Amino acid sequence: MITGVLPIIIFLLAIETLVLSVSAHPKFKKYFKFIPAVFWIYFLPMLSSSFGLIDSKSPVYQNISFYLLPSALSLLLLSSDIRAILKLEKQALIMMFAGSLGIMIATPLVFYFVKQWVGPQMWSGFGALSASWTGGSANMIAAKEALGTPDSVFTPMVIVDTIVPYAWMGLLVAAVTLQPAYDKWNRSKREIISALNCNTAGRDCEKNKKNNPQKIIFIFIIAILSGVISIYGANKLPVIKNVISNYTWAIIIVSILGIFLSLTPVKKLEDYGSEKIGYFILYFVLTSIGARSSISHINATLILIAAGFLIVILHAIILIAAARIFKAPMFLVATASQANIGGVASAPVVAAIYEPSLASVGLLLAVLGNILGTYLGIITGQICHFVA
Repeated sequence: MITGVLPIIIFLLAIETLVLSVSAHPKFKKYFKFIPAVFWIYFLPMLSSSFGLIDSKSPVYQNISFYLLPSALSLLLLSSDIRAILKLEKQALIMMFAGSLGIMIATPLVFYFVKQWVGPQMWSGFGALSASWTGGSANMIAAKEALGTPDSVFTPMVIVDTIVPYAWMGLLVAAVTLQPAYDKWNRSKREIISALNCNTAGRDCEKNKKNNPQKIIFIFIIAILSGVISIYGANKLPVIKNVISNYTWAIIIVSILGIFLSLTPVKKLEDYGSEKIGYFILYFVLTSIGARSSISHINATLILIAAGFLIVILHAIILIAAARIFKAPMFLVATASQANIGGVASAPVVAAIYEPSLASVGLLLAVLGNILGTYLGIITGQICHFVA
């Protein structure tokens, strides 16, 4: 059994590096289409600790989460393009917020009906899931720590977050053939599409990264300082029992700090790989969460998967109702839904399938979700706590 702090860190880094390398290889990319790399980054350390390959009780896991998560979040939020988001047509923003509201309403409602089977202790798991489905994986991990979600609760939610979004994306892609009929029935304002084309013209979804060792060192300095400032500031703020802990404050502070930095010249560090480094740190945190989990924690998963699909269906109903009121085209319904539930990796894909020139709208809406997802997840989690 691997027990030392340094050997455990090296082992977790090796798993993360191996999974990311294999998933990026052209020969193996297709195998990660429906079970993404982020799942294996969590699942393989969990298997390792469950079978006694590494010490599942090591305190190093908690320290990795506590100290590195704020640093990862600061780098990820550094890439936020607030100005570009504000230039989107108001209908696009309305649909995104309607999708998020749908998740926030549906999650406590579904939890209320299934808690007799899954147990009231699952409230924080549903809160973490809602953070993912209004933002992304980074928001789910942040909300998990902020809400104090036990590993036994978080593990099955990772399964739900893997299966449901990809199944939902498949349905959205298949529904593209219904777009003309839907827009005719809805009397959709198709001129919104032209306006979005004008406002996002020239924006690329992919950016070329530059190599500069000095800038990379500066990225790590920013990450470390952001983490230190958020943790220090959180210790100075009041704790509200069962609502806001010191670490919840730390997550909130670093999120605000990351958004602020995105409005300054520091944002240019994105060109030198700050987002890529942020995700690498985030996934390392995820390996530590997986390592302190156990296969035995996967209980009531089938019920939770069914609950996840029900949440998504209610979310879709609310989105369609909003689209009916504001005459939003099906493009915005599908894109806003995927931006909420799928995130930055898949929202541009769905957007491009519906309107090939508007992939950037999916990206911008998903980035907006990344900015707000942690806050919305914490709020939804507290509502679930009240329901429990």
